[in-house]
Amino acid sequence: MDSPSRIMKFLIPSFLIVILAVSMLAVYMSYSNGSQAKADPNAYVGIAFGGNTTAEAKVLIDKVKSYTNLFILDSGRNPISKNQSSVEEICDYAVSQGLSIIVNLGIKDVTTPSSWNWFWQQQSLDSIKQNFTQRWGNKFLGIYYNDEPGGLQLDADWWKFYSTYGQNLSQVYPPHPAITALIQEYMDLWTAMSNGTFPINYDLESNFFVDNVLKGDPGLQNLTAAGIPAFTSDYGLYWWDYLGGYNTIFAELGWNVSVTEQIALVKGAARMQDKDWGTMITWKYDMPPYLDSGDQIYNQMLTSYEAGAKYIAVFNYPYDGGAYGTLTNDQLNAIQRFWNDITTKKLADLSSPDAALVLPSNFGWGVRNPNDTIWGFWTSDNRTQQVAIVTSMLLNYYGANLDIVYEDPAYPVTNVNYQHVYYWNSTAP
Repeated sequence: MDSPSRIMKFLIPSFLIVILAVSMLAVYMSYSNGSQAKADPNAYVGIAFGGNTTAEAKVLIDKVKSYTNLFILDSGRNPISKNQSSVEEICDYAVSQGLSIIVNLGIKDVTTPSSWNWFWQQQSLDSIKQNFTQRWGNKFLGIYYNDEPGGLQLDADWWKFYSTYGQNLSQVYPPHPAITALIQEYMDLWTAMSNGTFPINYDLESNFFVDNVLKGDPGLQNLTAAGIPAFTSDYGLYWWDYLGGYNTIFAELGWNVSVTEQIALVKGAARMQDKDWGTMITWKYDMPPYLDSGDQIYNQMLTSYEAGAKYIAVFNYPYDGGAYGTLTNDQLNAIQRFWNDITTKKLADLSSPDAALVLPSNFGWGVRNPNDTIWGFWTSDNRTQQVAIVTSMLLNYYGANLDIVYEDPAYPVTNVNYQHVYYWNSTAP
């Protein structure tokens, strides 16, 4: 055999062996990378951090990063929110560990400018948006601004407020366009309440909350102007939270309030107004252990997920000495079990527009119990009992498949292809 033939005899097998080895390595690397990559749960699942230091934040991130994909820096009124370097250090670390972030940087309160932090001292938020987007890319989801505006509206002691300040509201607050409008709204409502007049409708109350409390809020105005998505948690009046400018509302699940009812209210409002929604698992008790058991937290997260929540988070406050804040190993294990289930199992999908209950226009009743207020100003009216009955019946019948919406010409129920539509004064199944 000549020399070239001998070379080819040994070169070809060697070449094939190299190809085979490279192919096997590529397959192994592909499998290895795929097995290490975090599964996509088709939702954001995470913790709302309520600690006080960057060290606490990093410890929590390290603990949950393998079974969450969202970190909410939920520290709007503690020192972190006023410290730009701390905020950026925490968020840098969260993003480096593969988590998306929502950042709470306090509230722009027109009555106390001295409390503004670095975030609100900017001429506009355009540069902030550019900085955060360049720094964290699409991992930066938006700003968590204010907290429970609807719930505060429902539960505030308005009678005491009016009787205490009355016509002196202008002396309580400094001049501001939003406050000027507020004063007139206050006076109109106070006059009606003092005369014992029962409202024919609740348009005035709705306008007050949407236009003055929310749209008149300078912080929300700044966020809207810069095109930064605004998030908050609430436990009532979700429909009007969205009307007032929020992009995403987390319905608070806690305090022994019906989980399916809160989901039906926020889900219906979000679907009709083409917004996003989520749930925030919050306190069951106002003292330790604060949060519910691990099993109950798991059930609440699973119900949220099956109903179509885009965001599911657990409120982790206070930090009273535990390594991971309020969260115990039982609760952390439940969150991990939830993550494993939604990334490995086929679960029920109850997110389609199956049934809708349509409540009266601007009927801002809290819905939580028979004695709940209407807009915080009024007690139950002649429609409350019927609304309570039909709501209870439909929730029992449809569960998480139900949406609760409101009569509103801007968002007619016919815009959504519901299979079944019930009105508050109709006969439920």
